[in-house]
Formats: sequence, structure tokens, C-alpha cells
Amino acid sequence: MRNKTLRIVILFLVLAVAGFFIYKLTAKNDANPGAPSAAGGARPAGKPIMADAYVVKPVKLDEIIEASGTLQSNEEVELKPEITGRITNIYFKEGAKVAKGTLLIKLYDGDILATLRKLELQRELARTTLARQESLLKINGISRQDVDVTTNQVAAYGADIEFNKAQLQKTEIRAPFSGTIGLRNVSEGAIVGPTTIMTTLQQLDPLKVDFASPEKYRNAIRKGDPVTFSVSGDTNRYRGSIYAIDPKIDLATRSVKIRAIVPNPNGILFPGSFARTSIQLKDNPNAIMIPSQAVIPGTRFKQVIVADSGKAKFVNVETGVRNENNVQITSGLEIGDTVITTGILSLKPGMTFKYNKVQ
Repeated sequence: MRNKTLRIVILFLVLAVAGFFIYKLTAKNDANPGAPSAAGGARPAGKPIMADAYVVKPVKLDEIIEASGTLQSNEEVELKPEITGRITNIYFKEGAKVAKGTLLIKLYDGDILATLRKLELQRELARTTLARQESLLKINGISRQDVDVTTNQVAAYGADIEFNKAQLQKTEIRAPFSGTIGLRNVSEGAIVGPTTIMTTLQQLDPLKVDFASPEKYRNAIRKGDPVTFSVSGDTNRYRGSIYAIDPKIDLATRSVKIRAIVPNPNGILFPGSFARTSIQLKDNPNAIMIPSQAVIPGTRFKQVIVADSGKAKFVNVETGVRNENNVQITSGLEIGDTVITTGILSLKPGMTFKYNKVQ
């Protein structure tokens, strides 16, 4: 009985102490209704947000477009035979330079030569017969029809001879342009056909460099503009000039393909190399540059907050080139606009604020 009474007394004391603390906490909140809650998320009622701002002014900007590119041969071809045949001779060395028209590979042509010789003999016989018939025609010893048939035979033999000469040319694989021979994939005695890649021929001086530029710079790039680039493993900067611009914008990347020509007299650049290209556009004396942190990225568009009579106004913008701290605004802002640079996550459209610092 005594233990039961003791437990009741202790419980009473605990409840009394808990009630005292609850009372104190409630009284403190009632005395400071605008104070933050235990979670710390509320802002004192009526207190405006303090924010830094930047006044937009014209800046001289040297715009540089940087892009990844690839070096390409000026001319490149895979050498394949037009007809099926057996290789009888290979006249080139791998990696050697050859001139246009150089005989590289010879296919077996014995059957074509035999057919050609046969046709030439038949044509000579037909010509002799035609000469005799024309003599007989003068004395009415033969009809005009017989002469015409023989004349047609002479012409037919001539056409067959030209055809076989064309086939004979197809047994000779010659260099279509001056360049450097690649590795050969065949040997003498191999049977090759129109799908067989026997070797490659590339023209290495000059080279081409292909790269892409965002479509918004399409009208700022012209044929003849200089291009500089570097390649992996080489600290040197190389120079070329734009000579072709694709007239169509790529629908997938929204970029335009550009091709530049690059001198390569010493052969130190190679097709297929990765190139880091850059194009310097004309100086822009009235570019709009703002701090990078002022731009709010979005899934569909980018925004900045502009001061409008002491209230926050959200404006859609388009961006251009960037540097370490600033970004170019190509559309959406005007000279003299005041852009908010801090506290942008706390501001909502139409919300009032005060300036902490204006740059």
C-alpha cells in the first residue's frame, strides 16, 4: 500500500513539471507571434528580402566559339575492282606517295586479250569482204542490201572491240588522284570482286576539319573566316579557313556543320585526329554580360529577375558565350535594366525587396 502511494506521488510530480514547461513555452510563443518556429522556416511578417543587384551596361566582348572537330582527308577513296578477277601484279608499297594515274594493281586479262584479238581479225575480214562487195555494187554484181549487211557487221565488230577494251581497262587499278597509299588487304593471286577493299588512297595535303556551331551563330560565320585548332598530344596551334558551311541546320543538335581547309605540307597532321577548334567572331562593343549566378536555369527556358518599381519581375532570356564569372545575354535584357544576383531562390513574381548592394 505504501509503495502504491509513493508511485502516485512521483507521477503527480512528473505531470506537474511537464505542465510547467508547456505553460512557459506557450506563453513565450504568445508573446512573440512573429518569431520563427522550432523548424526555423518562417520569416518575420512584413520584413522585405535583401538582395544584391547588377545594373546592365554595355561591355566590349570578343566572342570565341569553341567546338570539337575531326580532321579529314582532303580526298579519300577505297580502291575496289569493277570486275571480278585474279590479281597478277601489285605495283605499290604501303604508305608510299603515288601520282595520279599510277598503275597500282593488275588483274588477269588473258581472256579479254584473246577475245579482243579474235574480234579484230573478224573485223579485218569483214572490211575485206565489204571492199569486194562495193566493187561488185558498182557493176551491179551485188545488191545494196548485201553491202549494207556487211557494213553493219564491220560496225558491230568495232563496237565489240571497244567494249572489250573498256573491260581491259577495268583490269588495271590506277590512282584516281595524287596521294598516299594505305595498307593493302590483298596479295598476288587473290580473287577479288567489286566488294573487295584492296587498299585506300588519301590526299593528306591539305586536310579538312569538320565541326559544328550553334545555330544562333549561323549568320555571324562567313566563308573565309579563320579557324584555329589544336590536336591531342600537340601543344601547337594550327590555322585554317572556312570554305564550306552546310545550308541546313541539324534538327537533332540544332547546330550547323562547318568545314575548314587546313594546310599540311609537312604531314604532321593526320586524318581522324580529334581537334579542338575555335572561331573568333568580330568584336561586339555593346554586348550584355551579367553575373552567371543571376541566371535561373529551366527545362524549357532560362530566366533572370529584373527590378520593376521595387518588385521582382521574371524575364525569359537567351544566353551566349560564357567566361569564368559572367554570361552573355543575347535576348531578353536591355541596357540599364537592374538584375537581381542574390536571394533569387526566395523571390517570387511581384514580391517586394530591398537592395543590399548594387553593382
